[in-house]
Amino acid sequence: MQDFRKLEVWQLAHQLALDIYRETQSFPTREQYSLTDQMRRAAVSISANLAEGCGRGGDVEFARFVTIAFGSACELECHLLLARDLQFLSPAAHAAGEAKLVSVKRMLSALLKKLRSGSRSAAIRPRPGESSQQPIADNG
Repeated sequence: MQDFRKLEVWQLAHQLALDIYRETQSFPTREQYSLTDQMRRAAVSISANLAEGCGRGGDVEFARFVTIAFGSACELECHLLLARDLQFLSPAAHAAGEAKLVSVKRMLSALLKKLRSGSRSAAIRPRPGESSQQPIADNG
């Protein structure tokens, strides 16, 4: 079991969720229970599944939750495109969200590959100055 807050991918996914909450505040009120809610849930699901996977026993369980997080990232990617096309997001806001999301997806993919290969120790590294008891996922 590891502290999910130490995972670089969790940190980036958490920041992405915060960004999504901020950006969706300006969406039309009529979207509160539709696109706004869907985007927020998908964004939160990424980091929440990473946290839950860290609390489960073993790499197989963790890999399953990383896979679910990746699915939520793909869902959010679709919602970002829709929000841009409906002009709820500016092109700049969409580009920033998309760039952060691409980074999250790459990190999730790399973590999943390492977990499935059985080399969790290769997927996790301590921060400088920290013991190996406090791991961080390598961003691949």
